[in-house]
Amino acid sequence: MDDTRNVGTTMRDFLFGKTNKELLIFLFFLALSGTFWLFLTLNESYERDFDIPVTITNVPKNVMLTSEETDTVRMTIRDKGFTLVTYLYGNALPHLEVNYMQYNRNNGICTVPAADLQKLARQQLASGSRITVVKTDKLEYYYNYGDKKRVPVRWSGRVIPEELYFISGVGYWPDSVTVYASPEKLDSINVIYTEQLNYANFRDTLLIDCRLAKHKGIKTVPEEVKVGFYTDVLTEESLDGIPVQGINMPKGKTLRTFPAKVKVSFVTGASVFRNLRPDHFRVVADYNELKNNPSEKCHIYLKSTPPGISRARLSVSQVDYLIEEQSAE
Repeated sequence: MDDTRNVGTTMRDFLFGKTNKELLIFLFFLALSGTFWLFLTLNESYERDFDIPVTITNVPKNVMLTSEETDTVRMTIRDKGFTLVTYLYGNALPHLEVNYMQYNRNNGICTVPAADLQKLARQQLASGSRITVVKTDKLEYYYNYGDKKRVPVRWSGRVIPEELYFISGVGYWPDSVTVYASPEKLDSINVIYTEQLNYANFRDTLLIDCRLAKHKGIKTVPEEVKVGFYTDVLTEESLDGIPVQGINMPKGKTLRTFPAKVKVSFVTGASVFRNLRPDHFRVVADYNELKNNPSEKCHIYLKSTPPGISRARLSVSQVDYLIEEQSAE
């Protein structure tokens, strides 16, 4: 009890000591002058840019908006600081509603003039507020009557795993989306890409929830997808026993090479290599090249490789050969 009384006495002495009393008086008048200055400042008139949201309403059920249902129009508003603060931090900023049925529509585009947007905004502003500039010339929104198609999703951007790892596969959920647009645009859309992705230095499976890239007059359902990047460890391997095939061979002729099978070296993932077979590769020798440029040896080429293979190369580029005539039966 005595300790509490002593602490109270000490605090009272501290607060009401001569020096501290002067400090408290100074702080009081400083706060008072700051409040007075703030009042005078906010009582002045200012101009401020605002992004005012615009929503399209009264859309018929047979119409699909292929642009955002809510857009923004940028306006400069002049008023006293008190009012501008309520626009900035309160709920007093207008939210414009544009009636779909009130505007002429042509070729899938509807245009709302800036003058109409200014009129709608003025009706919701405080009486002393004045719109000095409308920085959006017009508001355009796109629509159609249900024209759509299903297209696959593909990722775009920069996705690079750690050194010695590579992307062995990519998964999408969903792997395709419904695209709504004008018939002309739908004809040119064969794939829809994600927003630009930027990931690096990962080694485990990477799962990303991302939005699809936006394009004017095109709406996708859904607007977001999940993309999975599967990684594998890079390894340098080789596979022997790849047969050499003759191509462009005339009827009745057969190409035989020595050796008949060759080896291919390549870089791939450990899991991919476990499933590889010689018939996954195609090595060829072209008869037309032999006919036009006869020589003792023929060039062979690695014509195709399976997915997940990089830096593939043959152990030899030329082999001995023999062209045999097949006897007619």
